[in-house]
Amino acid sequence: MVVFERMSAADVDELRGFLHEVDLTLAGLDAPTVRLWVERSDSGQIIGSTGFELSENRNHALIRSVAVAPLHRTAGAGTRLARYAIEQANAAGATRAWLFSRRSGPFWQKLGFTGADRHELATALPNTYQVQLFIESGQLDREVAWSRALCDCG
Repeated sequence: MVVFERMSAADVDELRGFLHEVDLTLAGLDAPTVRLWVERSDSGQIIGSTGFELSENRNHALIRSVAVAPLHRTAGAGTRLARYAIEQANAAGATRAWLFSRRSGPFWQKLGFTGADRHELATALPNTYQVQLFIESGQLDREVAWSRALCDCG
């Protein structure tokens, strides 16, 4: 059985090192609104991560930091981590998930995500750390956005 460990502020440096190795965004991991989990090997090494950040009204979730260590990229590890973040975001009240991904579109499409307007994402999640960073840095216009409903909300 896979156990996901909730990250605390004390763990962020270890997670930052892992995400640096897999080339994902490092900024804002210690923001109080970001919820992160890791999967560890039997020896305690981080082998996967996942997380999200909610909009102020809790209706939208920005999925973040879904990554798997290269040696563990088999047997559905990424799907398991992504689904965990989606389930946790839905349990926290979100009805729509969003994310940025320039490289992993086919992966996210298998999980029901479709291409989305990056500015619509920014409007839905204006106070999330990653959106603010991408707007301030001008990176938003270079990003690829994805979205999907988290429930059949009528």
